Amino acid sequence: MIYGYKKQVSLSFAEAEKKAREELAKEGFGIITEINAKETFRKKLDADFENYVILGACLPASAYKVLQIDKEVGLLLPCNVVVYEDRGKTYVSAILPTVAMGMVENSDLAPIAKEIEEKLKRSVDSI
Repeated sequence: MIYGYKKQVSLSFAEAEKKAREELAKEGFGIITEINAKETFRKKLDADFENYVILGACLPASAYKVLQIDKEVGLLLPCNVVVYEDRGKTYVSAILPTVAMGMVENSDLAPIAKEIEEKLKRSVDSI
């Protein structure tokens, strides 16, 4: 099952992270959560890991709509976007909301998920 939209980018990790934030903002997303896996694993596990950041992106108006439809959908929010390095290459990947929301049996969510997904894909494609 494919659940993410991934792109290899020709930028450094730091440049890709900065650009991802900029492109998400252009589409109206705010970053409401952030996890730096490399830093967390170093501090909590004393383990090495490549650069990896999880950005929790949110479109407030869309989140409001889906939560009015089904409050339990909050379990699937925010839309995560990851920027990471793997074997010297940099990647950006975004969740596919149509797949995530597909778990919920409510057809009212589908058009909202599709709209959010289009915005996420445009953001990734612009990096």
